[in-house]
Amino acid sequence: MQPQSKKSSPLKQAIQSCRWHFLAIGLFSLFINLLMFVGPLYMLQIYDRVLASRSEVTLIAITALAGGFLLTYGLLESVRSRMLVRIGVRFDAMLNEKVFRTIFTAFRRAPQSQVSGALRDLNIVREFMTGGAIIAFFDAPWVPIFIAFGFLLHPYLGLVSVAGGLIILVLALINEFSTRNLLAEASGYSRDASLNLNQSLRNAETAQAMGMISGVFNRWKDAHINAMILQTNASDRAGLLVAGTKFVRMALQVVILGVGAYLAIGGEISPGAMIAASIIMGRALAPIEMAVGQWKNVVAARGARTRLEEMFIAMPEQEQPMSLPAPEGHLSFEQVTIAPPGTRHATLKAVTLDIEPGTLVGVVGPSGSGKSTFARAAVGIWSPLAGAVRLDGAEYSAWDSEQLGPYVGYLPQEVELFSGTVAENIARFGEIDPEKVVTAAKAANVHELILQLPQAYDTSIGEAGRSLSGGQRQRIALARALYGHPKLVVLDEPNSNLDNEGEAALVEAMIAMRNQGATVLAITHRTSFLKSVDKILVLSDGVMSMYGDAPSVIQRLSELSKNKAKPRSVEPSGVVSIRP
Repeated sequence: MQPQSKKSSPLKQAIQSCRWHFLAIGLFSLFINLLMFVGPLYMLQIYDRVLASRSEVTLIAITALAGGFLLTYGLLESVRSRMLVRIGVRFDAMLNEKVFRTIFTAFRRAPQSQVSGALRDLNIVREFMTGGAIIAFFDAPWVPIFIAFGFLLHPYLGLVSVAGGLIILVLALINEFSTRNLLAEASGYSRDASLNLNQSLRNAETAQAMGMISGVFNRWKDAHINAMILQTNASDRAGLLVAGTKFVRMALQVVILGVGAYLAIGGEISPGAMIAASIIMGRALAPIEMAVGQWKNVVAARGARTRLEEMFIAMPEQEQPMSLPAPEGHLSFEQVTIAPPGTRHATLKAVTLDIEPGTLVGVVGPSGSGKSTFARAAVGIWSPLAGAVRLDGAEYSAWDSEQLGPYVGYLPQEVELFSGTVAENIARFGEIDPEKVVTAAKAANVHELILQLPQAYDTSIGEAGRSLSGGQRQRIALARALYGHPKLVVLDEPNSNLDNEGEAALVEAMIAMRNQGATVLAITHRTSFLKSVDKILVLSDGVMSMYGDAPSVIQRLSELSKNKAKPRSVEPSGVVSIRP
């Protein structure tokens, strides 16, 4: 098997897979450019043969022939354009899922990473591959041929075309080197501004309530203004050079007609050759001029491709693991040390424990003790710096996440729902099984609440479930975690937004899952939960300070509390902070 490090990135593979299609585009470009000679040759025949002979038959014949060739030219252009569009569709189909999944992987490993624009970068590369810039690329090899045709008419006409091409090429290079760094910096500031805006919108209610909008705006404005200044400077330079290119282009038309007229007066060429040379030069310089006009898109595509390559290198595609038997829910930690992605500060340190299937475990500890880190490790979201987290004896890296997902239920502390219907969210956006959806909703004690919504289970909850209250979102997210009778269920503060009735239903649901053989981990601050669990894990500063049967752990905590004379701090809501 070829090592992963030596494999081409998915982006290179996708581009290489289109090479035969581009060869076909090149073949079409060959005939399209050959047909470009129809106009100049027609003009030569008109001036040198038809006008000289005054033959109407010759005029009709060559006009019909030229018309046929031009019709063929139009058809080939249409086919080439349609082929480029299909290449773009194929390219996108090969990469969109990989880019989408890589974005999720990158955010899971490093939430601060700026890869959210990767799909936009994919669109930029795709549009470049199907736009005017790529057509200019395929037409560029014909520039010397058109110029050579000018030399055949007369060396002076060929020299004018060469000089014009060199001037426009120099202007294009000046454009490249004078705007490259500015556009790259502007793109970076623009991404920062977009990231700041997205972060601010997620906290719009807080910003409004606490009068933070001006401060948030100023933070966004700094990056936005820097991007605008750089883009303006780059656009000013590019605009000046584009204007210079147009001036050169028009001046060359005047020069070649003037030179042609001078040569025609001297009898060195015919008037038809003069007109043909003008058309030929225009066609020879068209790809160069098009490249200058498309240069901004070329720079954008180059930057987008670089960012995609860097993302794929940083997040290499993983080999598909072999399918494993359905898990039973046996969870074990072996000297596990974990730090949040992007940091080296461990929030869980050398934790070792073994949880048999069908066990209900309560996880407690003060704030910052590593409970949420433990929850993320238990479902394989965060990978250990040291040690191993195993489910049924296999590390999470050995499981196919798509295969394992239906057997895992997870309720994070910060509940996030997705745009869609209630049923789609509960069914995890897979195929909706009405019976399983209702069963999960009833287990989460949210069925009656859902029936009161405008369209019951078909109600659209809006972006991130904004149309629902915090308690409703938490219950629906709990139903999502319970959907399909998973074998491992991890609930991080599942009762933070529940009333007493909802909490009692939650306890019943957890006991029911345990009785069905599932392993259930419930992270909580409320002591009422501890009366129903089988085992209790106590974390303190990321270290496992206690773990065992619930009665014995509760007794030891009580004794420690009495011996140290540290009263329990009881919040008005009934939340108890237990300090070992």
